[in-house]
Amino acid sequence: MLTRIITFPFRYTFSRIKRRIGKLDTLKVEPLYAFGNEQKIFFKGRVVESYKQSKPAPGKTYSHNLLAALRRYAGSSVSEAKVEVSYHRQTKTVESDVEGIISCSFQNSFDKTNEKDRICFSLLPEEGIIPERETICIDAFRYPSDHPLGIISDIDDTVLISHATRVGKKFWLSISKNAYTRRPFPEVSNFYEALTHGGENPVFYVSSSDWNLFDMIRDFLNYRKIPAGPLLLKDLHVDLRNIWKSGGGNHDHKLEKVEMLMDLYPGMKFILMGDSGQHDPELYAEVIEKHPGRVKAVYIREIKPVSRQRRRLLEAKVKDPEAPDIIFVENTQQAIYHAQTHNLIPLNE
Repeated sequence: MLTRIITFPFRYTFSRIKRRIGKLDTLKVEPLYAFGNEQKIFFKGRVVESYKQSKPAPGKTYSHNLLAALRRYAGSSVSEAKVEVSYHRQTKTVESDVEGIISCSFQNSFDKTNEKDRICFSLLPEEGIIPERETICIDAFRYPSDHPLGIISDIDDTVLISHATRVGKKFWLSISKNAYTRRPFPEVSNFYEALTHGGENPVFYVSSSDWNLFDMIRDFLNYRKIPAGPLLLKDLHVDLRNIWKSGGGNHDHKLEKVEMLMDLYPGMKFILMGDSGQHDPELYAEVIEKHPGRVKAVYIREIKPVSRQRRRLLEAKVKDPEAPDIIFVENTQQAIYHAQTHNLIPLNE
């Protein structure tokens, strides 16, 4: 992500020049998510120059995976491209921002049981704009605002072994592995499947990974049979004025996304999943304090030892005596045992 931030001014300027002289490559819309409740649907996508990306496979060599990583990060996002977004006879035209991102929302006005939830994206013809496909559609995740239970989960070092606290090792994993060769923590698939009750309960993945890793994370979850759900990744929020002030260490966006989910599903209670490598325990403690009664359990994978002082500060932060404890686990099996004994998943799972 740091490389993408540093190179942003050059990629942005180069893209603008190519568009002005009519030398942009074929463009495509990459849908990123579409989800909501019975009243509102949110969507996000991005407009990028088309690039050929080989499909991940277990047998790919380091050089193949390195080339795929370079293609993923070298691709130019396209700003100021107009996209028509359609949802059940509603249509909006949106314009991509400096990182090619498009986003908006629709009001729901139909019965989910009678119509299929689909959102479609179409690039509008302009001079220098050549769409790869006329239209691309995706299914929307939609759950009632009073659905009883949902899961909010981090990804790196919670589901996916990432070594996020060791910069060199994390970088090597990012460029030398692919969606099929990256490894999950043991038992994660079974645990999440049990928590979602076979897809009945939604799972939302909130991560500080940026959108360039969207396809890798999506394919990884699918290949490892980990329940799918909306991926809420990190927007760069940079432009030519604030580029040198931007950094990858701020996790405020995760709290913002958790708050958005709390507001979108006011009748839903949540199980929160994270790791001890960065700020997940403190973030989730703040969520518990701000939303009493809304959190049923918190599981933190202890990828590095949590000091007594840190534990005391977390306990002091949550003043509600009825609030759930933050459970630190060394492995998934410990979390499964706790969830079984607290009736969050059946004993036979």
